[in-house]
Amino acid sequence: MTDKRKIVEVFPVDILQSGSKSNSYIIVMFDPKSRTSIPILIGEHEAQAIIIAKENIAMRRPLTSQLLCNICNEFNLRTINVIINKFNEGIFYTTINITDNTNEIHSIDSRSSDAIAIALSMHVPIYITADVLAETGIKHSDTNDSYDNETNAQPTLEELEEQLQQLLETEEYEKAAVIQKQIDELKNRQTD
Repeated sequence: MTDKRKIVEVFPVDILQSGSKSNSYIIVMFDPKSRTSIPILIGEHEAQAIIIAKENIAMRRPLTSQLLCNICNEFNLRTINVIINKFNEGIFYTTINITDNTNEIHSIDSRSSDAIAIALSMHVPIYITADVLAETGIKHSDTNDSYDNETNAQPTLEELEEQLQQLLETEEYEKAAVIQKQIDELKNRQTD
């Protein structure tokens, strides 16, 4: 298991439809201490599973993530946490840490989307390693989506659109989706 000093707890705050690929979504994880968002590209079914787990929606039949939780419960396995611990070639790698009745910890490789759904279903923390956070995170001051404490100035629509264009040109689609959401919210506030 990863050294506790090198991991940061993150929380799922939003699921956005990705503009880059059809039937793709982005789950935005958030570190409140550093005010950093981590966008993770996921599929449509995985987004549905995460929403169901996050909202604690009862299903008639278990989804795959719920099935895994049921298996853990049946065999007295306890999920300890989920750790997003690697980012390579645009893919996040995640482990689910489970303990058995001997208190031995088993780290199981998982897709991030499945691990997040399981963590939400089992009510266990989700962590990210500090190096993955530094590599993939979007600091809110970097994206200018929050008020600047000194000037109280909010970015203009033109500034956000320029930043969006730069992200699209460099093919940083997950970060672009976060900026696109900010643009949409700003446009909605302007029309209200």
